[in-house]
Amino acid sequence: MKPVIVGIDGSQAAVSAALWAVDEAISRGVPLRLVSVIKPTHPSSEDYARDLEHAEMWLRGARFAVEARRKPVTIETDIPRGPAAPVLVEASRDAEMVCVGSVGIERYARSILGSTATELAERAHCPVAVLRTEQDQPAPDVNWIVVRMTDEPGNDTVVKCAAWEAKLRRAPMLVLGGRPEELGAHADGRFERRVAEWRQRHPEVRVYPITTKAAIVDFLSANEERVQLAVIGAAEAGDLIRLVGPTGHPLFHHSECSVLVVR
Repeated sequence: MKPVIVGIDGSQAAVSAALWAVDEAISRGVPLRLVSVIKPTHPSSEDYARDLEHAEMWLRGARFAVEARRKPVTIETDIPRGPAAPVLVEASRDAEMVCVGSVGIERYARSILGSTATELAERAHCPVAVLRTEQDQPAPDVNWIVVRMTDEPGNDTVVKCAAWEAKLRRAPMLVLGGRPEELGAHADGRFERRVAEWRQRHPEVRVYPITTKAAIVDFLSANEERVQLAVIGAAEAGDLIRLVGPTGHPLFHHSECSVLVVR
């Protein structure tokens, strides 16, 4: 069984990512694998022992947090060696999903988001969740799962994943779509018909369409909807940094928004 993998690095964001991933593992009937990557080489045995001790401590803390939820999930742990991003990319070959916290990954920063999440989003072989999970914040009345419906190849898979998440998270799904010609006076209603088909396939999910030609990142920049998860395709992975950012940063109005990159 391919596990759901979570990168653990000692940050609270990583622990929160593990807690978010529990339902993903349970819903698929697969193990939850907590992975803490240590350096590929060490200048001394003492340095290696210290690195290993930290990794084991972080994994124990994450495992304890997951077990405290008392949910029926099998927990595995692993301490591979190597650069964090390449190790997790390689692990994604045999995973259902890889999850990372967006705050903890900043220790590897090459940008405001962090190179680990960026490289995973661009190169992983399975879906990647980059998570902003603020556990101390009260749940809002509405917390959307947002996805864009297009004619691009593979988009049905992206929308299907969004519907899965909406069902799993018991959240309404905001579907953006519509070709430019559908925004004028001679709309043919194709977008609305596709949404209606999805409603028939997933009657348990509340689906709300918005006809717009804006990409998700531009739509969120212009609107104040509370979004817990943006589901995007691999071709949109370059938007990750604009979708996920530090809490309180003036450039990021949706700091509570997580991102799921689907392939």
